[in-house]
Amino acid sequence: MLKFPEINPTLFKIGFLEIRWYGLFYIISFIIGYFFLKQMLLQRNIKLSKEKYDNFLFNIMLGVIIGGRLGYVIFYNLSYYFHNPLHIFTVWEGGMSFHGGAIGVIIIGYFFCKKNKFSFYQLADPAMPLVSIGLGLGRLGNFINGELYGRITSAPWGMVFPLSDGNPRHPSQLYEAFLEGFLLFFISLIIFKKITKPGVTFWSWIGFYGIFRFLVEFYREPDPQLGFIFNFITMGQILSLSMIIAALIGLILLLKKNKTNET
Repeated sequence: MLKFPEINPTLFKIGFLEIRWYGLFYIISFIIGYFFLKQMLLQRNIKLSKEKYDNFLFNIMLGVIIGGRLGYVIFYNLSYYFHNPLHIFTVWEGGMSFHGGAIGVIIIGYFFCKKNKFSFYQLADPAMPLVSIGLGLGRLGNFINGELYGRITSAPWGMVFPLSDGNPRHPSQLYEAFLEGFLLFFISLIIFKKITKPGVTFWSWIGFYGIFRFLVEFYREPDPQLGFIFNFITMGQILSLSMIIAALIGLILLLKKNKTNET
């Protein structure tokens, strides 16, 4: 069994303001995205004015925050928030959903593209590899917080997390940081560089994320308020399966469209 490092989740305090590792990692990911997305766009000969570029990133940030929060409310704890609607706004208490954040970004991104006369894939494809950086750093933040830990295990790398029941558990946050962050970044970056067909990078990223998250859910402890759906599957797996199916449909439609254009 490995010892949990017990890093203080709070990096430092300035008066009443508390700076946590989790929040810092997200700030770092947005900074990385801000400086590198422009380079990714230029690789596809897409140029945005500084105003539109800043507006685009601001819209993405809004999609992450609003979609992530509403996704958690709807997918993971609807009954509680239905009876306590004002608590929807208490984001400092925690509760964000990646799947909800993804939906929020896609919706807001779609309307931004429509308003500014871009195709959705023109901006989505270059952004996908960078999303993985944010995911990987976010999972490291979850690990430092000792939250979203895995199921009980006898594996030698099991850890006892401070917020758990004292049993050694899978460090599933690190599994996700590697698969959804590090590995997915390189897979999507290679696809982006090798395949220029619009939409392939986007749908490939969606599909691979769904696969990785579905697999990790076998080791991650289900949310206590939900447990297992139908006694055998988690909400995360249901949502990830939806992503895999959507990705397959999206890639098939792109292939059909490509064949139609060739004929």
